[in-house]
Amino acid sequence: MALAALFLVFALLLVLGAPVAIALIVSTIAAALVVGIPPIVVGQQAAADIASVGLLAIPLFVFAGELMLKGGISARIIALASALVGRFRGGLAQVSVVASTLFGGVSGSAIADISAVGGTMIPQMAQRGYDRDYAVNVTISAALVALLVPPSHNMILFSAAAGGGISITALFSAGIIPAFMLAIAVMITAYVLAVRRGYQAEGRVALKAILTTLVTALPALVLVLIIFVGIKAGIFTAIESASVAVVYAVLVTLLVYRSLSWKAFVEAARGAARTTGSVLFVIGAAGAFGWMMAYLQVPAHAVDAMKAIAHDKLTVLALMVLCLLVLGTFMDLAPLIIISTPIFLPVAKAYHIDPVHFGVVLILSAGIGLVTPPVGSVLFLGASIGKISVMEAVRGMWPFYLAALIVLILVMIFPALSLWLPSLVA
Repeated sequence: MALAALFLVFALLLVLGAPVAIALIVSTIAAALVVGIPPIVVGQQAAADIASVGLLAIPLFVFAGELMLKGGISARIIALASALVGRFRGGLAQVSVVASTLFGGVSGSAIADISAVGGTMIPQMAQRGYDRDYAVNVTISAALVALLVPPSHNMILFSAAAGGGISITALFSAGIIPAFMLAIAVMITAYVLAVRRGYQAEGRVALKAILTTLVTALPALVLVLIIFVGIKAGIFTAIESASVAVVYAVLVTLLVYRSLSWKAFVEAARGAARTTGSVLFVIGAAGAFGWMMAYLQVPAHAVDAMKAIAHDKLTVLALMVLCLLVLGTFMDLAPLIIISTPIFLPVAKAYHIDPVHFGVVLILSAGIGLVTPPVGSVLFLGASIGKISVMEAVRGMWPFYLAALIVLILVMIFPALSLWLPSLVA
């Protein structure tokens, strides 16, 4: 009865259009009342999840990304990407993918990626004769790369949802090869469509110009090395690396590029505060929801159900991926990670699936939901920037969905694609 109340109330509130965090909290309280638990315990559990020390890295990384965004880093990264790949057919689309990949290594957020790169590239592509649906679809697909590269907030969330026992450094390194595979898949898809639609190249850039743009963008890109190498070398923890990232972002934008004004700094602080507040609210609500599922023994039931359906780990992993793809269509990424990890991770461990490999598969599977209606936040933002309807974007999105699914299947079938780099840096 309590389990039915938990999921039925949650589903009903989502159908009625309630925010996900509200649906999570109210459904958890409903289940608590059914089993006789005082509602205040739900609030205490939500507060306890937010109070986790490991989550301190998230607002700091968000702030570093906002500083880079407001400090004009995106323009320099786009210039570098243009110099590198603008000469190919559909050159601006290739620029958008490379710029998103590079900026993702600075922001660690798909939303920040589409805001910074998409806000510049989508209007430029439209002005140069590219169809708006193509411009939007290329850019939102490329923004998913940010989910897998350091300093991905989602990797930190997964580690926290898993109880903190999974190395953030291992997760960071595990996502790098799948991220580049996704970027290449999107570039190939964009090129094929550019040829079919007759888009032209942008022209070649001299080697000297390429080197100049590289030198200009290098101080921003070094941030990724500081974060990754610093954690791995034991110089600082993930939280300390986030603090270093903020200081470095201030120094680069203020002293090197001299593009960070006081007004931009305040806007970055406000943006980081808004994002952090909404994320932590969702984390607390999802944490309470997950606690109730654990109380009702949902993970144990999930393991038993999977054992009854499948007997090999690849089939089990495929079933979990299918569930995540469906759930991702109506749930945002952060709550989905926090809710699904306590359910699916015990199943993965029961079938001897490496937790780091599973984390990459989970984030990529759930991340595809960000560009899938009806709740795809990246899809909605991209369509808004491109000034087209969501349905216009979705109609031309299927080649990019296919590219992302092919990468997901390859990463799922071949664990070495995500585990090879962690084994080198272990």
